[in-house]
Amino acid sequence: MRRAARWAPVVVLGGLLIALYADVVPSMFVRWWEDEGYSHGFLVVPLAGWLAWRQRAALAGAPAERDNRGLILVCLAAASYVIGKLGAEFFLTRMSLVFMLAGLIWTFRGWGWLKRLAFPLLLLASTVPLPVLVYNRLAGPLQLVASAASTELAQAIGISVYRDGNIIHLATTTLGVAEACSGLRSISSLAVAALLLCYLELRRPLTRVTLVLMALPIAVLFNVIRVAGTAMLSERDPLMGTGFYHGFSGWLIFLCGFGLLWLAARTLKVLFETRLVGGGTQ
Repeated sequence: MRRAARWAPVVVLGGLLIALYADVVPSMFVRWWEDEGYSHGFLVVPLAGWLAWRQRAALAGAPAERDNRGLILVCLAAASYVIGKLGAEFFLTRMSLVFMLAGLIWTFRGWGWLKRLAFPLLLLASTVPLPVLVYNRLAGPLQLVASAASTELAQAIGISVYRDGNIIHLATTTLGVAEACSGLRSISSLAVAALLLCYLELRRPLTRVTLVLMALPIAVLFNVIRVAGTAMLSERDPLMGTGFYHGFSGWLIFLCGFGLLWLAARTLKVLFETRLVGGGTQ
């Protein structure tokens, strides 16, 4: 009876959350399926659950006590949910789920539990697609950056090419740097990869923030290389700018970006997190 009484609030809250977000979570899954830029969500969610499960021993030993300060987050999550529903803003309703989980953990289990589960919750937040308005505001300038830099790179190699906005004109064909080629997808994917590397490799807040910030220029750099490479291959064969190569190059560029990001994480760890004891490395 005591055990049943202890789990009763959990069952009730779980049922309320399922009822409240019954349409929000499936719609986000659909977005992940339709948008390659957020398809990593299918991998990140189970990964976040696994990382939380790894903390079970530490959580079992941590004091679990109620903290009413967590109700602030719960209220913010509820307000975000209501505003999102009234304004048909999916970002607010989806993000409110993360805040709601954080607020409930803080309220019923305490600040110590929330600190240990902060990273899995942060991973969950990274899977929420950006608002359309924000996405379009970021994609436009990134398209121009990618087209301008890739044109300069192609011209430096000796290819006859000129740019008109986000349109790259070659001798035999014309390439348009669309939103999908703006590099925003690479930025979101590499940002998640940077968070994982921070968790696995780094310990100091400053080095972690530095690595996450490095994801932006790395993603932009390799996206420029991708667009320039597409232009060079399209100069020889216009069909090389579409189809299999276009999709394969995206995966290849992500792997190269992740490799450079991993190298940056290792470098930051050696330079700023390795303690020198008695002239030797420890």
